[in-house]
Order: sequence, then C-alpha cells, then structure tokens
Amino acid sequence: MSEQTTLRLALCLFNDVTALDYQGPIELFGLLTPKWLSLFGDAPPKYSISIEYLADSREPIEPDSGPHMLAARTFSDVKPDEQFDIILVPGGPAPAVEGVPNSLLEFLRKQAPGAKHVLSVCTGSWILANAGLLKGKRATTNKYSFREVEAATKDKGIEWVAKARWVVDDNDKLWTSSGVTAGADMASAFLDFLVGKEQATIIRGIVELSAKAQDDDEFAEYWGLV
Repeated sequence: MSEQTTLRLALCLFNDVTALDYQGPIELFGLLTPKWLSLFGDAPPKYSISIEYLADSREPIEPDSGPHMLAARTFSDVKPDEQFDIILVPGGPAPAVEGVPNSLLEFLRKQAPGAKHVLSVCTGSWILANAGLLKGKRATTNKYSFREVEAATKDKGIEWVAKARWVVDDNDKLWTSSGVTAGADMASAFLDFLVGKEQATIIRGIVELSAKAQDDDEFAEYWGLV
C-alpha cells in the first residue's frame, strides 16, 4: 500500500454565506476524510483530507438560507506557523461579500501564498479579489453577479472569464467556479486532478453527481455575458 498524505483544508465561513456554495464541494471532499476511506477498499487514494471550519468568531453563522453553523475555530486561532494545504472560500450576496470580517481577509493574505490550492465558489472569488489575491490572474464568478463583481474589481488587474463553469489558473493552484451549484462541478474536476479519475468517479457515483464540463456554462448566455 502506498503512503498516504493528509491535506488540511480550511473552509472560510461568514454570515450570509450561501450554504450550497461550500456544502456541494464538502460533500465530495468529505468522502476523502479518514472515516470514509474504507469505501475505496484495498486501493485508498493517495490523499486524504482533514476539513476545518473557520469563522471570525464561535458565534452561530447564519447563512442566506438553511440552518445555522458553528465554526470549530476562529481565524485568529490559527497559529503563525500553521499552514493549510487547501483553502475553500464560498460566496454570498453582495452585501455579505463586501462586508466579510477583516479577519477573513487577513487569514487569506497570510495563508494563500503557502497553500497548495485555493478554491472559491460563486462570489467567493470576489472575496479573493478583495484580499488582493487575484491580480494578474484569470477567474470566474457567479454569472448573475458577474457585471457587479467585474465593476467592483475593475482596478485589481483581474481577467474575469464570462463563459466558464470553472477556471483554473496559477499552475493549477487557483480554482474559481461560477454560481452556487458550479462549486460541485469544480470540486469534481479538482478531485480528478488530486486523486485521479478512477477514484474521483467512485466519489461521484456515491453522491450521484452528473458533473458539467468546464466550458458547459449556459448561464453566461442566459445573463447576456456572451
């Protein structure tokens, strides 16, 4: 049996976050946590994932829809010598994204340079932009909010891609996806990249996900972006 590496994933939470933004990817990534690795029999994947839920405080997080959540740790609890391997940033309505706590932005600025992968869903890429992490990069975002995000970040040097279910840039480090359900499509592709198609297909089969292709983005046309 080959040696397995555990990757630490930080999920960044904030009030009015869109729950499905993170829950779609987490449902997929969760099958790589240690308690589910037996699903792969005698051929476990080369990576497992340890998921940590972070927020500005330990007060209940109220998403835009759905039940409240409690983070296990705060951003300030993360020690200076700690480094996460994967960072996942969901989105939310414009006021929530523009008003995320400064502790979240500072966490991203400190952690993103050393992370192996930074992933965002929906307007989570707007948060990455506000943290100064997308300068000179290609990225996408929710197509309903696309023009608003583009206008709000017009001086940040970002190439916003209108027609894309997700976009990969920065030598496979940066993964940004379109709106809400696109997060599961991006997460599916990320698993292909991380553990290979065979084991990623097992995960898709368990959650019964029919994932869209990277350029299968009908919503760019729907919202008049192309």
